[in-house]
Amino acid sequence: MFLMKTIESFNIEVLNEAVGDLRYLLDRGYPKKAALELVGNRYGLTYDQRHLLHRGAFSDADSESRKKKKIPIERIRHKDLAIDGYNVLITIEAALSERPLVLGDDGFIRDISGLSGNFKKTERTEEALQLIFNYLKRAEPRQTLFLFDSPISMSGELAQEVRDRLRKENLPGDAMAIKVPERIMIGFPGMIATSDTAIIDQSRRVVDLAGHIIMNLPLRRLKSAATSSIIRWRRKRGPVGKR
Repeated sequence: MFLMKTIESFNIEVLNEAVGDLRYLLDRGYPKKAALELVGNRYGLTYDQRHLLHRGAFSDADSESRKKKKIPIERIRHKDLAIDGYNVLITIEAALSERPLVLGDDGFIRDISGLSGNFKKTERTEEALQLIFNYLKRAEPRQTLFLFDSPISMSGELAQEVRDRLRKENLPGDAMAIKVPERIMIGFPGMIATSDTAIIDQSRRVVDLAGHIIMNLPLRRLKSAATSSIIRWRRKRGPVGKR
């Protein structure tokens, strides 16, 4: 797990070379774990660099499939919305804290800090929640369901806080802390806010709520700081070994 790395520490030029080779292998059916090990060894990548590639690089087929499921955020108006609570919160918190994010080949912005299992509520959590609620008030979904992983410490308390906020803001919806939120999200009849690839791959309509909020932060200075921490791959492909 890494928490406070800067973009410069990842050596983006090397990663831009490595990601092209990784895509090449993935497009030819190599299992991702094996492909990542091969490319990581070839370029001498650290654990953090490999994790970054894992979070952001995908085959063309996977990327295109997810892009087709990604719905314009404006279409949540008057629709039911399920929010992958920790996924969305941690991604926005990472942007507010200027921790590195990655814009994946599939068009979703992801946090790469590995914080989910060790999540602790901070002042950034309050800021992130307020940004989410500000957007929900403008977007007007019909119902909003926040889902949190109950095995993570204090999830019940966080769900209660979100329920209280929903009532205070007069927003229809609920918040739950359950052991396996994916069981509700997969097959949810409305739209799902997440960047989790496993959930996206088994869903029909997905929105990148965290990515939208990050790219539209209200303060120019804050937006500049947050968006400058997003790693974007150079789109370059070619056979392994070619430069």
